[in-house]
Amino acid sequence: MEQDPRRGIPRTDVVLGDPRVVAAAGRLGREQVKAAVVGAQGRARAGEIGPGDVVEAALAALEGGLRPVLNATGVVLHTNLGRAALSPAAVEAVVAAAGHTDVELDLDSGRRAKRGRDALAALAAAVPDAGGVHVVNNGAAALVLAATVLAQGREIVVSRGELVEIGDGFRLPDLLVSTGARLREVGTTNRTSREDYAAAVGPETGFVLKVHPSNFVVRGFTRSVGIGELRGLGVPVVADIGSGLLAADPLLPDEPDAASTLRAGAHLVIASGDKLLGGPQAGLLLGDAALVERLRRHPLARALRVDKLTLAALRATVAGPETPTWQALRMDAGELRARTERVAAELAGAGVAAEVTGSVAVVGGGGAPELELPSWAVALPEAYARPLRTGEPPVVGRVVRGRLLLDLRCVPAAQDRALVSAVLRADA
Repeated sequence: MEQDPRRGIPRTDVVLGDPRVVAAAGRLGREQVKAAVVGAQGRARAGEIGPGDVVEAALAALEGGLRPVLNATGVVLHTNLGRAALSPAAVEAVVAAAGHTDVELDLDSGRRAKRGRDALAALAAAVPDAGGVHVVNNGAAALVLAATVLAQGREIVVSRGELVEIGDGFRLPDLLVSTGARLREVGTTNRTSREDYAAAVGPETGFVLKVHPSNFVVRGFTRSVGIGELRGLGVPVVADIGSGLLAADPLLPDEPDAASTLRAGAHLVIASGDKLLGGPQAGLLLGDAALVERLRRHPLARALRVDKLTLAALRATVAGPETPTWQALRMDAGELRARTERVAAELAGAGVAAEVTGSVAVVGGGGAPELELPSWAVALPEAYARPLRTGEPPVVGRVVRGRLLLDLRCVPAAQDRALVSAVLRADA
């Protein structure tokens, strides 16, 4: 007689003793986790899943929220993993701001105060070349606000070679036209001159837009126009620098920064907070004080404003210590190799086919597309990829030529033990 597949369902206490379930209970509480386990056992009794799938089904039922992930991809600003990891100072600031805060209250007078004044003050202090600063919820929102205020029903003059596509198929021309502005394209894909801009500027011009093509490079017979060359055209110059550097960085010589761009003559600079700045998702607007105030007072600015958690994280990022992004970009290669060798040796000692291999890390997140960072990784068989992604904690690496590479550049050294344990569980 064929055995009933529903037999052999693991007992509740056995499932609750699984290390991944224990970890989930530590995060979510035992009662919530136990309810998920009982539900998974019920599905097994109904024949919806096999007895051996109870643990995975219970964990899947608990995955309603975001899960912390160990980023072993070697991509510092991995868009699918949330780009920049916040600094401990920023995390503490977010936790402190989670309850009631003085986000719009002057505690001394008891009267209403300017929203996010501390974050804005920190940003202004970091970029003294900016007469005014404002923050919205992301870089695209900052560009939409500028286009709406300055060019709705008017023209935006922009080089054809800078009409880029950003993440998830969103295209810059579509974004700008959605504001009611008209695009006046100048030059060609590979070559644009100052004369092209000058010939296009007229009574209908809202502003000239310069966009840094941060996620691709055009080589060969090319020509572009710098910010300094656009001064004197009689209209505002708006520069979308993209990746969020506030000041020049010798490690990233090809990445524009806010301070230098303003000094070169831009009236308004737009940047992202969750890329090279290493902070939360935010759109930064820096530039002429009167211009920034026009943007801040527009009704659309209310719809695009950031919450108290973003403001808290932004201030802590700008005014605080080195960010994980900064540290990952500058990690000492010798130290990284030593960590990688220790992890690989421990895994090999436990019977895992692990070895050390050279690796190449990148910035990611649409920043510095040509910068390669020499790195090191633990190489495992490709079969480890899915169990590690779905384990607790999830570990995400990259598969190259049939091997899973775990690059430790973006994994905090304090998490090396957790990574080893995750691999050993995946091997069980």
